[in-house]
Amino acid sequence: MKTVTEHLLALADAGNAAFTARLAPGVDPDRMLGCRIPQLRRLARTLRGTPEAAAFLTQLPHRYYDENNLHGILLGHIRPTGEALDALERFLPHVDNWATCDCFTPKVFKKHRAEVYEKIKQWLGSAETYTVRFGIVTLMDYLKTDFEKQMLSLVADIRSEEYYINMATAWYFSMALVWQYNAALPYLTEERLDKWTHNKSIQKATESRQIDDKTKEYLRTLKRR
Repeated sequence: MKTVTEHLLALADAGNAAFTARLAPGVDPDRMLGCRIPQLRRLARTLRGTPEAAAFLTQLPHRYYDENNLHGILLGHIRPTGEALDALERFLPHVDNWATCDCFTPKVFKKHRAEVYEKIKQWLGSAETYTVRFGIVTLMDYLKTDFEKQMLSLVADIRSEEYYINMATAWYFSMALVWQYNAALPYLTEERLDKWTHNKSIQKATESRQIDDKTKEYLRTLKRR
């Protein structure tokens, strides 16, 4: 019987590994096998609930970037809320790049919004870059359902020198302008974000097809010089 890592080695693609290495420059290219995310999702569906998957989820830290991606996707299949959150807490300190961070969300989160929201507030205060980013990206889902105005402040109040945190904040506010425009707009008109994140939020919002041209024109007037 193949180990989980042997399954991944069978999916290795050197060309895709080289491409992925350019997208995640902070990751050692020697740790990249080049497995594609759709392949990992199919593999996770095959492995979920098996003893091999359970053992794999205890084997931290992993050697390969692709193992981390599969680990995150497998977490998405854990059903009991407490078990999923505990497994996630063990995994997040080992996430070392934006692509792994953004590639998974446990499905159980959709049914336990209040409990997950309490965790998000903890993640946003973490000293770990990708734990904070995971919190921001997860909170983005609350822009559509169960939105509360103070959620915007939780993200706006983050101050960091980390590019991938600030980029996540800008992404969050660009989507807030899509889903909660009236609540989000004062964060730009009152300049409550740092200059770089402020301008990046506007850039990403004006690139969105979900915002009309007239609104985009107005948002461009709010750019800080």
